[in-house]
Amino acid sequence: MIVLRRAKETDIASIQDLANRTWRVAYAEYLSVEQIEYMLEKMYNTGELLSQLQQGHTFLVAQEGEDDLGFAGFSLIDPENNIYKLHKLYVLPETHGKGVGKVLMNEVINLIKDKGARALQLNVNRNNKAADFYKKAGFEIKETVDLHIGDGFYMNDYVMEKSL
Repeated sequence: MIVLRRAKETDIASIQDLANRTWRVAYAEYLSVEQIEYMLEKMYNTGELLSQLQQGHTFLVAQEGEDDLGFAGFSLIDPENNIYKLHKLYVLPETHGKGVGKVLMNEVINLIKDKGARALQLNVNRNNKAADFYKKAGFEIKETVDLHIGDGFYMNDYVMEKSL
């Protein structure tokens, strides 16, 4: 049985471990090892995750028994229009197809709907099979972006949005 918990500071190490275990598989086909390592360090260092928690980002961790299987992170990005962003959603590769991502996504949507959200946005790499997961969940491509993230690296993403 999959159980979700709201992450605290004490969960940062688990989130970092899950990111390390998922990213190298998820992006290996179309990002260089150097870019993956750069992005992991930039986005998942302890200071960055702690800062996100302090700024009001919500992280959910999915677990089964004693094992953490994945996580999601989201926040309000447009208070005027009540639009939220799903910044992170990763599940261990060996759990793909078992509904862990769907459970996390549904909980994010339920939590933000309770806060009056009008839409949920996310970025997904244009080569990532996860784009199909999001389309099935009702997201539509809003725009295509190439975001420079430093050191000559880019994120070549779709910005997707789901109206709520």
